[in-house]
Amino acid sequence: MKQPSAAEFIALVAMLISLVALSIDSMLPALPAIAAEFSLSDLNDQQYIITSLFLGLSLGQLIYGPLSDAYGRKYPIYAGIGIFVIGSVLCLLTPSYELLLAGRFLQGLGASSARIVTLAIVRDRFEGAAMARIMSFVMAVFIFIPALAPLLGQSILFFGDWHLIFAFILVYGLVAVTWFGVRLEESLPAQHRRPLSLKSLGQGIVFIFKQPVSMAAIVVAGLMFGGFVAYLSTAQQILGDLYQTGDAFALYFALLALGIGLASIVNARIVSRLGVLRVCLLGLVLQCGLSLAMVLVSVLLFDQLPPLWLFMLYCFPLFFCLGLQFGNLNALAMQPLGNIAGLGASVSGAVSTMIAIPLGAFVGQLYNGTPTPLITGFLVFGIVGLLFLLALKNRGDIN
Repeated sequence: MKQPSAAEFIALVAMLISLVALSIDSMLPALPAIAAEFSLSDLNDQQYIITSLFLGLSLGQLIYGPLSDAYGRKYPIYAGIGIFVIGSVLCLLTPSYELLLAGRFLQGLGASSARIVTLAIVRDRFEGAAMARIMSFVMAVFIFIPALAPLLGQSILFFGDWHLIFAFILVYGLVAVTWFGVRLEESLPAQHRRPLSLKSLGQGIVFIFKQPVSMAAIVVAGLMFGGFVAYLSTAQQILGDLYQTGDAFALYFALLALGIGLASIVNARIVSRLGVLRVCLLGLVLQCGLSLAMVLVSVLLFDQLPPLWLFMLYCFPLFFCLGLQFGNLNALAMQPLGNIAGLGASVSGAVSTMIAIPLGAFVGQLYNGTPTPLITGFLVFGIVGLLFLLALKNRGDIN
């Protein structure tokens, strides 16, 4: 079979990785309708539709990496998409909010296979700055797909209710795994696989936790992801309800998401010249400066409620900063883990997501009718992340 071109490889990997983001973002316009259908008394409870998927994602990432190191990259993805299909069907047929959350958990548990194993596939084929460059292109495509997801979800709602969105996500997952199965060959030869055993898993995990570069990158990725989880959980409430954007919510969301995609494209051009760590530090410094300025302006001039134009003016460059970090932090975490790329991707993804979920949920539940808690969260997470990476740089572990 002819190997896919670089463009097809990037598109395929991006489609698989974006399954998680699509499962989240396409649902955002439907959150008020779901809350109304299940008569949620506290509208902040609709945020659990987002965080329950992330919970499944964090647990699933611990499973698929070791499986992919032991049995190759393809079979774990097949198994994961199977679980994703079950979760999607449960969401389609659910009679209760609790079962809907269970279905979302299964969606995250299954879709995590696509997210984590594809990172290992990229690591199988590339390393160092080349890996960071490929990941930047992947992240760019990955962002453009979810950027359009709320608009897609909004469009689907014109033809039916929120169940139809789950049907679309289900079909998307099946198309992605079929493309993957037909076009991508196994990237981990049998002679390079690690037998699945508690001893080898324990040794691998201990090795990862002893790598200061990997652990610092994982923690910082968790902090940045925590801010992003808080944003995703409150985006409908802030943009849709607070600023009353109505049907234009999806357009505002897409505009902000494109900030991350733009940063990924820029990063692909500068990371080889500046280095992974310097680009991450640049993104964090800009994030802290922007967030501090926005908090001060919001509190002092607008009684914590800045106008929509100012909130957008803050968020677009903020998301550009996040785009400078996401792909690079993944590459930084994986850099010392070439021999255990699957387990490394699992531990990296699981730990960073486990850090992100409680932080993001905490900030999301602080929503008080203003964007100030979200902005403050980005400021605090940025400062802590900056301190971690500066400590890493000062130790001389990486230049």
